[in-house]
Amino acid sequence: MNCCYNRQTMKELLRQLIRARSTLDAGEQTAANVVANHFERHGIGCRIDSWDPNRANVVAHIPSAGTRPGLLFVCHLDVVGPGEDPWIHPAFEGREVDGKIYGRGTVDMKGGIASTVAAICEVVASGVELQGDIVFAATAGEETDSAGIERFAADLSWLGKPAGVIVPEPTDFAVITAHRGLFWLEITTKGKAVHSSVPQRGVNAIQSMRRVLEELERYEVDFEPHPELGKCSVSVNTIRGGEAMNIVPDRCAIGVDIRTLPGQNGDAIRCDLERMLAGLKAKVPHFDATIVVQRSVGAMETDSDCEFVRTFCSAVDVDQTNAIGFTTDAPHLASLGVPIVIYGPGQPGQCHQVDEHITVADLERSQRYFRDILLRFLT
Repeated sequence: MNCCYNRQTMKELLRQLIRARSTLDAGEQTAANVVANHFERHGIGCRIDSWDPNRANVVAHIPSAGTRPGLLFVCHLDVVGPGEDPWIHPAFEGREVDGKIYGRGTVDMKGGIASTVAAICEVVASGVELQGDIVFAATAGEETDSAGIERFAADLSWLGKPAGVIVPEPTDFAVITAHRGLFWLEITTKGKAVHSSVPQRGVNAIQSMRRVLEELERYEVDFEPHPELGKCSVSVNTIRGGEAMNIVPDRCAIGVDIRTLPGQNGDAIRCDLERMLAGLKAKVPHFDATIVVQRSVGAMETDSDCEFVRTFCSAVDVDQTNAIGFTTDAPHLASLGVPIVIYGPGQPGQCHQVDEHITVADLERSQRYFRDILLRFLT
């Protein structure tokens, strides 16, 4: 390949993405514009799908001779907030210090976006004749509501059937073919508010929730453990209740994070918990509680021995695949019926951390590998 993409350009793209501040409150529109502008400067057209005040996806489609199946790269534009703890380097500047670029999203997953975009631009600029299409999508809301990937996946009739899907999440260059899903529930107990000087006249929703928490401590999901992912996990991660010290609370709510396994149905877990609440209602006076599903994303598993995965591993010099506990947007693309791999730069332990950073060496290595993947599958 005669064309060499400027590494400084890739680093500047990452810095611009970090400065875009694509947190939930800010939205993804600015980050989508950064990606689109970069592609367009390199002669690649993009489509931005915007909704609400600041939500957006961006999609680039590079057509080919069409003699081979294409590749679909799927990334997410959004990041979590910087948190309350102080950062040594500002969270939204993208400073480079000692061979590392610091900032929220450097690892999760704007480093993956920058290196993928760089690889695509380099391959296109080289003039090599592509035999399969390249499709790149960067979507909104992976960290919160899956809104972007759901919009993108709602109509993929134009896409055809690619050879596979690549999700450049941070895996430290491990090839991931399985991960857990998530099933988020809110359980709310309802009581009767009265003045705290006469608590016997009311129904304390926090006391009712105590009974729920006791039951959850004893609850075990009836599902066979996965050989790599282990057991399904249940964790109570948020709680809200009470308005004032002198009022018996009439509402208490908890957020329950359940991490599911391939082949597992979250609805079965919900039915278990509905039966648990019904049992409490039958034996606890004035007990009243409801369950609402807040978010559901399935688990993902691809056959590690399929031709796509074997070829992918060969291209990136990896001899085995792995599984991870966190969840990605990949399950939303299961309807394509093609292999999906999670693979990208950055240490997973850096995700959502203070002073999140990625090494420049990892960025450059990632760009080279994504370039090699494109050439292996599409030329």
